[in-house]
Amino acid sequence: MSHEMIAILMFSTMMLMLLTGQRVFGAIGFVGAAAALLLGWVGGVEIPFTAAMKLMKWYPLLTLPMFIFMGYVLSESRIADDLYRMFHVWMGPVRGGLAIGTIGLMVLISAMNGLSVAGMAIGATIALPELLRRGYDKIMVTGVIQAGSSLGILVPPSVVLVLYAMIARQPVGQLWLAGVLPGLMMAALFILYIYVRCKVQPDLGPVLPEDERNVPMSEKLRLLRAGILPLVIFGTMMVPFVKGYTSLVESSAIGAMTAFMAAVVKGRMTRDVFETSVRQTLAISCMFMWIILAALGFGAVFDGLGAVKAIENLFTDQLGLSPWTILILMQLSFIVMGTFLDDTAMLVIVAPLYVPLVGAMGFDLIWYGVLYTITTQIAYMTPPFGYNLFLMRAMAPPEIGIRDIYRSIIPFALVMVLALSLVMIFPDIALWLPNYVYGK
Repeated sequence: MSHEMIAILMFSTMMLMLLTGQRVFGAIGFVGAAAALLLGWVGGVEIPFTAAMKLMKWYPLLTLPMFIFMGYVLSESRIADDLYRMFHVWMGPVRGGLAIGTIGLMVLISAMNGLSVAGMAIGATIALPELLRRGYDKIMVTGVIQAGSSLGILVPPSVVLVLYAMIARQPVGQLWLAGVLPGLMMAALFILYIYVRCKVQPDLGPVLPEDERNVPMSEKLRLLRAGILPLVIFGTMMVPFVKGYTSLVESSAIGAMTAFMAAVVKGRMTRDVFETSVRQTLAISCMFMWIILAALGFGAVFDGLGAVKAIENLFTDQLGLSPWTILILMQLSFIVMGTFLDDTAMLVIVAPLYVPLVGAMGFDLIWYGVLYTITTQIAYMTPPFGYNLFLMRAMAPPEIGIRDIYRSIIPFALVMVLALSLVMIFPDIALWLPNYVYGK
Protein backbone atom coordinates (compact mmCIF):
# COMPACT_ATOMS: atom_id res chain seq x y z
CA MET A 1 0.00 0.00 0.00
CA SER A 2 1.29 3.46 -0.90
CA HIS A 3 2.04 6.04 1.77
CA GLU A 4 -0.81 8.19 0.47
CA MET A 5 -3.33 5.36 0.90
CA ILE A 6 -2.03 4.63 4.41
CA ALA A 7 -2.47 8.29 5.33
CA ILE A 8 -6.03 8.31 3.94
CA LEU A 9 -6.81 5.09 5.83
CA MET A 10 -5.46 6.59 9.07
CA PHE A 11 -7.46 9.79 8.69
CA SER A 12 -10.71 8.05 7.72
CA THR A 13 -10.36 5.52 10.57
CA MET A 14 -9.85 8.32 13.06
CA MET A 15 -12.91 10.23 11.80
CA LEU A 16 -15.01 7.04 11.90
CA MET A 17 -14.01 6.40 15.52
CA LEU A 18 -14.89 9.97 16.45
CA LEU A 19 -18.33 9.55 14.85
CA THR A 20 -18.98 6.52 17.07
CA GLY A 21 -18.67 8.74 20.14
CA GLN A 22 -15.22 7.66 21.33
CA ARG A 23 -13.25 10.13 23.42
CA VAL A 24 -11.23 12.45 21.21
CA PHE A 25 -7.82 11.64 22.69
CA GLY A 26 -8.60 7.90 22.61
CA ALA A 27 -9.55 7.90 18.93
CA ILE A 28 -6.59 10.01 17.80
CA GLY A 29 -4.01 8.28 20.00
CA PHE A 30 -5.20 4.76 19.21
CA VAL A 31 -5.02 5.27 15.43
CA GLY A 32 -1.54 6.81 15.66
CA ALA A 33 -0.17 4.10 17.95
CA ALA A 34 -1.80 1.25 15.99
CA ALA A 35 -0.47 2.58 12.68
CA ALA A 36 3.05 2.87 14.09
CA LEU A 37 2.96 -0.74 15.27
CA LEU A 38 1.36 -2.17 12.10
CA LEU A 39 3.84 -0.34 9.86
CA GLY A 40 6.66 -2.10 11.69
CA TRP A 41 8.74 1.04 12.05
CA VAL A 42 11.91 0.86 14.10
CA GLY A 43 11.07 2.72 17.29
CA GLY A 44 7.36 2.82 16.44
CA VAL A 45 6.43 1.48 19.84
CA GLU A 46 8.24 4.44 21.43
CA ILE A 47 6.15 7.10 19.66
CA PRO A 48 3.64 7.57 22.54
CA PHE A 49 6.51 7.83 25.05
CA THR A 50 8.36 10.33 22.83
CA ALA A 51 5.18 12.40 22.46
CA ALA A 52 4.71 12.43 26.24
CA MET A 53 8.26 13.64 26.78
CA LYS A 54 7.85 16.34 24.16
CA LEU A 55 4.66 17.48 25.86
CA MET A 56 6.30 17.60 29.30
CA LYS A 57 9.12 19.74 27.91
CA TRP A 58 6.71 22.22 26.29
CA TYR A 59 7.33 25.11 28.65
CA PRO A 60 4.61 27.41 27.16
CA LEU A 61 2.03 24.75 28.08
CA LEU A 62 2.18 26.14 31.64
CA THR A 63 0.12 29.09 30.38
CA LEU A 64 -2.97 26.90 29.95
CA PRO A 65 -3.71 26.18 33.63
CA MET A 66 -2.91 29.80 34.48
CA PHE A 67 -5.43 31.26 32.03
CA ILE A 68 -8.04 28.61 32.86
CA PHE A 69 -7.64 29.27 36.61
CA MET A 70 -7.95 33.00 36.01
CA GLY A 71 -11.21 32.52 34.10
CA TYR A 72 -12.79 30.26 36.71
CA VAL A 73 -11.78 32.51 39.62
CA LEU A 74 -13.51 35.46 37.96
CA SER A 75 -16.54 33.34 37.10
CA GLU A 76 -16.97 31.57 40.45
CA SER A 77 -16.34 34.69 42.54
CA ARG A 78 -19.20 36.44 40.69
CA ILE A 79 -17.08 39.43 39.75
CA ALA A 80 -18.95 39.40 36.43
CA ASP A 81 -22.14 40.35 38.31
CA ASP A 82 -20.74 43.85 38.84
CA LEU A 83 -19.92 44.17 35.15
CA TYR A 84 -23.43 43.21 34.10
CA ARG A 85 -24.97 45.63 36.59
CA MET A 86 -22.82 48.37 35.01
CA PHE A 87 -24.09 47.60 31.50
CA HIS A 88 -27.62 47.24 32.86
CA VAL A 89 -27.63 50.80 34.20
CA TRP A 90 -25.75 52.53 31.40
CA MET A 91 -27.37 50.79 28.40
CA GLY A 92 -30.92 50.35 29.75
CA PRO A 93 -32.44 53.45 28.08
CA VAL A 94 -31.53 52.15 24.59
CA ARG A 95 -33.80 49.71 22.74
CA GLY A 96 -32.03 46.38 22.90
CA GLY A 97 -29.60 48.03 25.32
CA LEU A 98 -29.35 45.07 27.69
CA ALA A 99 -28.56 42.74 24.78
CA ILE A 100 -25.93 45.22 23.55
CA GLY A 101 -24.57 45.40 27.10
CA THR A 102 -24.39 41.61 27.18
CA ILE A 103 -22.09 41.66 24.14
CA GLY A 104 -19.94 44.24 25.94
CA LEU A 105 -19.91 42.00 29.02
CA MET A 106 -18.77 39.06 26.91
CA VAL A 107 -15.90 41.10 25.42
CA LEU A 108 -14.66 42.01 28.90
CA ILE A 109 -15.07 38.44 30.16
CA SER A 110 -13.11 37.21 27.11
CA ALA A 111 -10.30 39.61 28.01
CA MET A 112 -10.16 37.99 31.45
CA ASN A 113 -10.30 34.26 30.76
CA GLY A 114 -9.71 33.17 27.13
CA LEU A 115 -12.32 30.37 27.12
CA SER A 116 -15.73 30.39 25.45
CA VAL A 117 -17.13 27.96 28.05
CA ALA A 118 -16.62 30.47 30.88
CA GLY A 119 -18.33 33.21 28.87
CA MET A 120 -21.26 30.91 28.11
CA ALA A 121 -21.65 30.00 31.79
CA ILE A 122 -21.60 33.65 32.88
CA GLY A 123 -23.97 34.78 30.14
CA ALA A 124 -26.46 31.95 30.73
CA THR A 125 -26.54 32.36 34.53
CA ILE A 126 -26.34 36.15 34.87
CA ALA A 127 -27.55 37.84 31.65
CA LEU A 128 -30.11 35.40 30.24
CA PRO A 129 -32.52 35.34 33.23
CA GLU A 130 -32.43 39.16 33.42
CA LEU A 131 -33.10 39.57 29.69
CA LEU A 132 -36.02 37.14 29.77
CA ARG A 133 -37.49 38.75 32.91
CA ARG A 134 -37.50 42.14 31.20
CA GLY A 135 -39.44 40.99 28.17
CA TYR A 136 -36.67 40.44 25.64
CA ASP A 137 -37.40 37.98 22.84
CA LYS A 138 -36.11 34.58 23.97
CA ILE A 139 -34.86 33.56 20.52
CA MET A 140 -32.83 36.74 20.02
CA VAL A 141 -31.25 36.75 23.48
CA THR A 142 -30.33 33.07 23.22
CA GLY A 143 -28.38 33.93 20.08
CA VAL A 144 -26.80 36.92 21.84
CA ILE A 145 -25.42 34.71 24.64
CA GLN A 146 -24.01 32.13 22.23
CA ALA A 147 -22.49 34.68 19.84
CA GLY A 148 -20.97 36.74 22.65
CA SER A 149 -19.44 33.71 24.36
CA SER A 150 -17.70 32.69 21.14
CA LEU A 151 -15.50 35.80 21.41
CA GLY A 152 -13.57 34.08 24.22
CA ILE A 153 -11.45 32.07 21.78
CA LEU A 154 -10.52 35.13 19.67
CA VAL A 155 -9.97 38.03 22.08
CA PRO A 156 -6.67 37.67 24.00
CA PRO A 157 -5.68 35.88 26.15
CA SER A 158 -7.19 33.18 23.94
CA VAL A 159 -6.23 29.67 25.07
CA VAL A 160 -6.96 28.33 21.58
CA LEU A 161 -4.48 30.77 20.02
CA VAL A 162 -1.87 29.61 22.53
CA LEU A 163 -2.39 26.02 21.34
CA TYR A 164 -2.24 27.12 17.71
CA ALA A 165 1.01 28.96 18.42
CA MET A 166 2.54 25.81 19.90
CA ILE A 167 1.51 23.59 17.00
CA ALA A 168 2.20 26.09 14.20
CA ARG A 169 5.40 27.36 15.92
CA GLN A 170 4.26 30.99 15.73
CA PRO A 171 4.75 33.76 18.34
CA VAL A 172 1.87 33.84 20.83
CA GLY A 173 2.16 37.59 21.33
CA GLN A 174 1.64 38.28 17.62
CA LEU A 175 -1.32 35.89 17.49
CA TRP A 176 -2.95 37.55 20.48
CA LEU A 177 -2.54 40.99 18.94
CA ALA A 178 -3.82 39.66 15.61
CA GLY A 179 -7.04 38.59 17.33
CA VAL A 180 -7.76 42.00 18.91
CA LEU A 181 -9.15 43.96 15.94
CA PRO A 182 -11.10 41.03 14.38
CA GLY A 183 -12.60 40.28 17.81
CA LEU A 184 -13.64 43.90 18.38
CA MET A 185 -14.92 44.14 14.80
CA MET A 186 -17.06 41.05 15.29
CA ALA A 187 -18.43 42.40 18.58
CA ALA A 188 -19.24 45.70 16.83
CA LEU A 189 -21.08 43.83 14.05
CA PHE A 190 -23.11 41.92 16.66
CA ILE A 191 -24.01 45.21 18.38
CA LEU A 192 -24.97 46.83 15.06
CA TYR A 193 -27.21 43.89 14.19
CA ILE A 194 -28.95 43.98 17.60
CA TYR A 195 -29.45 47.76 17.43
CA VAL A 196 -30.92 47.71 13.91
CA ARG A 197 -33.09 44.67 14.64
CA CYS A 198 -34.54 46.25 17.78
CA LYS A 199 -35.14 49.52 15.92
CA VAL A 200 -37.14 47.67 13.27
CA GLN A 201 -38.91 45.38 15.80
CA PRO A 202 -39.08 47.34 19.08
CA ASP A 203 -40.89 44.55 20.92
CA LEU A 204 -37.76 42.34 20.71
CA GLY A 205 -35.76 44.55 23.09
CA PRO A 206 -37.80 47.00 25.21
CA VAL A 207 -36.15 49.82 27.12
CA LEU A 208 -35.88 49.73 30.91
CA PRO A 209 -38.79 51.17 32.93
CA GLU A 210 -38.40 54.79 33.99
CA ASP A 211 -38.00 53.96 37.70
CA GLU A 212 -35.03 51.65 37.00
CA ARG A 213 -33.33 54.26 34.85
CA ASN A 214 -33.36 56.91 37.56
CA VAL A 215 -30.05 55.91 39.11
CA PRO A 216 -27.94 58.63 40.78
CA MET A 217 -24.83 59.62 38.86
CA SER A 218 -22.66 58.65 41.84
CA GLU A 219 -24.01 55.09 41.61
CA LYS A 220 -23.45 55.05 37.84
CA LEU A 221 -19.84 56.12 38.30
CA ARG A 222 -19.32 53.52 41.04
CA LEU A 223 -20.61 50.81 38.72
CA LEU A 224 -18.46 52.15 35.90
CA ARG A 225 -15.40 51.36 38.00
CA ALA A 226 -16.40 47.69 37.82
CA GLY A 227 -15.55 47.79 34.13
CA ILE A 228 -12.00 48.89 34.93
CA LEU A 229 -11.16 45.59 36.67
CA PRO A 230 -10.90 43.41 33.53
CA LEU A 231 -8.86 46.13 31.86
CA VAL A 232 -6.48 46.19 34.84
CA ILE A 233 -6.10 42.40 34.73
CA PHE A 234 -5.60 42.49 30.97
CA GLY A 235 -3.09 45.33 31.24
CA THR A 236 -1.01 43.80 34.05
CA MET A 237 -0.74 40.64 31.99
CA MET A 238 -0.29 41.92 28.42
CA VAL A 239 1.76 45.12 28.76
CA PRO A 240 4.86 43.49 30.34
CA PHE A 241 4.67 40.66 27.80
CA VAL A 242 4.37 42.92 24.75
CA LYS A 243 7.14 45.17 26.10
CA GLY A 244 9.40 42.14 26.54
CA TYR A 245 9.71 42.44 30.31
CA THR A 246 8.17 39.03 30.98
CA SER A 247 7.81 35.74 29.16
CA LEU A 248 4.43 34.32 28.16
CA VAL A 249 4.36 31.96 31.15
CA GLU A 250 5.31 34.75 33.56
CA SER A 251 2.56 36.97 32.15
CA SER A 252 -0.03 34.22 32.54
CA ALA A 253 1.05 33.78 36.17
CA ILE A 254 0.68 37.54 36.73
CA GLY A 255 -2.83 37.43 35.24
CA ALA A 256 -3.87 34.49 37.41
CA MET A 257 -2.48 36.11 40.55
CA THR A 258 -4.15 39.46 39.73
CA ALA A 259 -7.53 37.75 39.30
CA PHE A 260 -7.03 35.85 42.56
CA MET A 261 -6.11 39.02 44.46
CA ALA A 262 -9.10 40.87 42.98
CA ALA A 263 -11.41 38.16 44.34
CA VAL A 264 -9.67 38.33 47.73
CA VAL A 265 -9.92 42.14 47.92
CA LYS A 266 -13.62 41.99 47.10
CA GLY A 267 -14.11 39.38 49.83
CA ARG A 268 -15.33 36.70 47.44
CA MET A 269 -12.47 34.20 47.57
CA THR A 270 -14.16 31.61 49.77
CA ARG A 271 -13.01 28.03 50.26
CA ASP A 272 -15.75 26.77 47.92
CA VAL A 273 -14.78 29.25 45.18
CA PHE A 274 -11.12 28.30 45.44
CA GLU A 275 -11.79 24.55 45.46
CA THR A 276 -14.18 24.72 42.50
CA SER A 277 -11.74 26.87 40.49
CA VAL A 278 -8.83 24.50 41.15
CA ARG A 279 -10.87 21.38 40.35
CA GLN A 280 -12.20 22.85 37.10
CA THR A 281 -8.72 24.06 36.14
CA LEU A 282 -7.28 20.59 36.69
CA ALA A 283 -10.07 18.93 34.69
CA ILE A 284 -9.81 21.26 31.68
CA SER A 285 -5.98 21.28 31.71
CA CYS A 286 -5.81 17.48 31.76
CA MET A 287 -8.29 17.30 28.90
CA PHE A 288 -6.11 19.61 26.81
CA MET A 289 -2.96 17.65 27.65
CA TRP A 290 -4.46 14.26 26.75
CA ILE A 291 -5.65 15.60 23.40
CA ILE A 292 -2.29 17.22 22.61
CA LEU A 293 -0.45 14.06 23.64
CA ALA A 294 -2.59 11.95 21.29
CA ALA A 295 -2.21 14.49 18.48
CA LEU A 296 1.58 14.54 18.76
CA GLY A 297 1.71 10.76 18.39
CA PHE A 298 -0.71 10.76 15.47
CA GLY A 299 1.08 13.67 13.80
CA ALA A 300 4.48 11.93 14.08
CA VAL A 301 3.23 8.94 12.09
CA PHE A 302 1.11 11.00 9.70
CA ASP A 303 3.92 13.40 8.90
CA GLY A 304 6.46 10.57 8.70
CA LEU A 305 4.44 9.06 5.86
CA GLY A 306 4.85 12.25 3.84
CA ALA A 307 1.10 12.85 3.88
CA VAL A 308 1.43 16.63 3.83
CA LYS A 309 3.56 16.59 0.68
CA ALA A 310 1.23 14.07 -0.94
CA ILE A 311 -1.87 16.18 -0.27
CA GLU A 312 -0.14 19.35 -1.41
CA ASN A 313 0.79 17.59 -4.65
CA LEU A 314 -2.80 16.32 -5.05
CA PHE A 315 -4.40 19.75 -4.64
CA THR A 316 -1.93 21.92 -6.54
CA ASP A 317 -0.50 19.65 -9.25
CA GLN A 318 -3.05 16.94 -9.96
CA LEU A 319 -6.30 18.83 -9.31
CA GLY A 320 -4.87 22.22 -10.29
CA LEU A 321 -6.68 24.13 -7.54
CA SER A 322 -5.64 27.69 -6.76
CA PRO A 323 -4.31 28.52 -3.27
CA TRP A 324 -7.45 30.53 -2.44
CA THR A 325 -9.72 27.65 -3.47
CA ILE A 326 -7.75 25.28 -1.25
CA LEU A 327 -7.93 27.76 1.64
CA ILE A 328 -11.72 28.10 1.32
CA LEU A 329 -12.10 24.29 1.20
CA MET A 330 -10.05 24.09 4.41
CA GLN A 331 -12.38 26.55 6.14
CA LEU A 332 -15.43 24.60 4.97
CA SER A 333 -13.92 21.40 6.36
CA PHE A 334 -13.60 23.08 9.78
CA ILE A 335 -17.31 23.92 9.72
CA VAL A 336 -18.16 20.30 8.90
CA MET A 337 -15.88 18.95 11.63
CA GLY A 338 -17.28 21.49 14.09
CA THR A 339 -20.61 19.65 14.03
CA PHE A 340 -19.09 16.92 16.22
CA LEU A 341 -15.70 18.18 17.49
CA ASP A 342 -14.58 21.05 19.70
CA ASP A 343 -12.02 23.65 18.64
CA THR A 344 -9.06 21.95 20.33
CA ALA A 345 -9.77 18.59 18.72
CA MET A 346 -10.14 20.20 15.28
CA LEU A 347 -6.86 22.02 15.72
CA VAL A 348 -4.77 19.05 16.79
CA ILE A 349 -6.30 16.76 14.15
CA VAL A 350 -5.76 18.92 11.09
CA ALA A 351 -2.93 21.25 12.12
CA PRO A 352 -0.18 18.79 11.09
CA LEU A 353 -1.88 18.66 7.69
CA TYR A 354 -3.13 22.21 7.11
CA VAL A 355 -0.49 24.46 8.67
CA PRO A 356 2.46 23.29 6.49
CA LEU A 357 0.20 23.41 3.43
CA VAL A 358 -0.90 26.98 4.21
CA GLY A 359 2.73 28.02 4.64
CA ALA A 360 3.73 26.29 1.39
CA MET A 361 1.02 28.21 -0.48
CA GLY A 362 2.54 31.48 0.70
CA PHE A 363 -0.10 32.58 3.23
CA ASP A 364 0.79 34.23 6.54
CA LEU A 365 0.43 31.72 9.41
CA ILE A 366 -0.46 34.47 11.92
CA TRP A 367 -3.32 35.57 9.66
CA TYR A 368 -4.38 31.96 9.15
CA GLY A 369 -4.53 31.44 12.91
CA VAL A 370 -7.18 34.17 13.09
CA LEU A 371 -9.09 32.64 10.16
CA TYR A 372 -9.03 29.25 11.88
CA THR A 373 -10.32 30.73 15.13
CA ILE A 374 -13.21 32.61 13.48
CA THR A 375 -14.16 29.53 11.46
CA THR A 376 -14.26 27.34 14.57
CA GLN A 377 -16.47 29.97 16.21
CA ILE A 378 -18.90 29.55 13.31
CA ALA A 379 -18.59 25.76 13.48
CA TYR A 380 -19.34 25.87 17.21
CA MET A 381 -22.74 27.34 16.46
CA THR A 382 -23.69 25.48 13.29
CA PRO A 383 -26.71 23.15 13.58
CA PRO A 384 -27.41 20.35 14.01
CA PHE A 385 -24.48 19.38 16.29
CA GLY A 386 -22.62 22.59 17.10
CA TYR A 387 -20.72 22.38 20.40
CA ASN A 388 -22.14 25.68 21.73
CA LEU A 389 -25.70 24.63 20.90
CA PHE A 390 -25.59 21.77 23.37
CA LEU A 391 -23.83 23.87 26.01
CA MET A 392 -26.61 26.41 25.66
CA ARG A 393 -29.27 23.74 25.95
CA ALA A 394 -27.69 22.43 29.15
CA MET A 395 -27.58 25.89 30.75
CA ALA A 396 -30.77 27.51 29.42
CA PRO A 397 -34.05 27.60 31.37
CA PRO A 398 -36.77 25.05 30.45
CA GLU A 399 -38.80 27.52 28.35
CA ILE A 400 -35.98 27.67 25.77
CA GLY A 401 -36.06 24.53 23.64
CA ILE A 402 -33.54 23.14 21.18
CA ARG A 403 -35.60 24.50 18.26
CA ASP A 404 -35.35 28.01 19.73
CA ILE A 405 -31.59 27.60 20.12
CA TYR A 406 -31.21 26.50 16.49
CA ARG A 407 -33.29 29.44 15.22
CA SER A 408 -31.50 31.95 17.43
CA ILE A 409 -28.05 31.41 16.03
CA ILE A 410 -28.72 31.74 12.29
CA PRO A 411 -28.42 35.57 11.99
CA PHE A 412 -25.37 35.69 14.26
CA ALA A 413 -23.65 32.92 12.27
CA LEU A 414 -24.25 34.99 9.11
CA VAL A 415 -22.68 38.02 10.82
CA MET A 416 -19.65 35.88 11.68
CA VAL A 417 -19.38 34.70 8.06
CA LEU A 418 -19.32 38.39 7.08
CA ALA A 419 -16.52 39.03 9.60
CA LEU A 420 -14.57 36.03 8.30
CA SER A 421 -14.94 37.28 4.72
CA LEU A 422 -13.69 40.75 5.69
CA VAL A 423 -10.59 39.33 7.39
CA MET A 424 -9.89 37.10 4.36
CA ILE A 425 -10.30 40.00 1.89
CA PHE A 426 -8.45 42.53 4.07
CA PRO A 427 -5.66 40.65 5.93
CA ASP A 428 -4.46 43.89 7.56
CA ILE A 429 -7.47 43.75 9.89
CA ALA A 430 -5.59 40.95 11.64
CA LEU A 431 -2.00 41.82 10.78
CA TRP A 432 -1.85 45.59 11.28
CA LEU A 433 -1.61 45.57 15.09
CA PRO A 434 1.08 42.85 15.45
CA ASN A 435 3.08 44.42 12.62
CA TYR A 436 2.82 47.84 14.27
CA VAL A 437 3.79 46.67 17.77
CA TYR A 438 6.54 44.24 16.85
CA GLY A 439 7.74 46.24 13.85
CA LYS A 440 8.11 49.26 16.07
